[in-house]
Amino acid sequence: MSESRAWEDVDDYFITHLSPNDEPLEAALRDSDAAELPPVNVTANQGKFLQLLAQIQGARRILEIGTLGGYSTIWLARALPADGRLISLEYSARHAEVACRNIARAGLDTLVEVRVGPALESLPKLTDENPEPFDLVFIDADKANNPHYVEWALRLTRAGSLIIIDNVVRGGRVADADSTEPDIRGTRAAIELIAAHPRLTGTAIQTVGSKGYDGFALARVLD
Repeated sequence: MSESRAWEDVDDYFITHLSPNDEPLEAALRDSDAAELPPVNVTANQGKFLQLLAQIQGARRILEIGTLGGYSTIWLARALPADGRLISLEYSARHAEVACRNIARAGLDTLVEVRVGPALESLPKLTDENPEPFDLVFIDADKANNPHYVEWALRLTRAGSLIIIDNVVRGGRVADADSTEPDIRGTRAAIELIAAHPRLTGTAIQTVGSKGYDGFALARVLD
């Protein structure tokens, strides 16, 4: 058996027993595929992991940067209490349209708002609204702007908030200090920002699975 086949089999086993997709989640994947959205959503076990982190955090307010078809949005929103709120920022109007349908079908449209446009334009507008701080921020958008997203997340959170950055390993390419690829440079800058910032403490974890070799970073906001 190949290494990648083993990864997929293990993912299938974990998902079957611990995080099976229900109909709204399956429908979100089907509709995203039918709309030809990029197949880069989190896996079911990763979605359940996000949900558990939000529940452990006791999150009432969540910010997501990068909605895609709303699959991760559904997992995260399901962790919220009845008076909770999730704001998701999506660059593509077409992706946002698919996501909104998926979120509504999951019965979460009263908790979730999808805002369309470049996140680096939406984030200043959101900050100007002076919202209640977010308890959790999930960053899963264009990787070149990861350090900017972390900086904005710091403005919109409080001590104790959790910031999660997806896809930080980039198939191992993140270790290449000489890379000129924007996704690598942006990801490295975000990791180094977490390491150097006096208000952040964090770590990064490598993962393998049906989506290949990648990983995520976690950062906690300090006083």
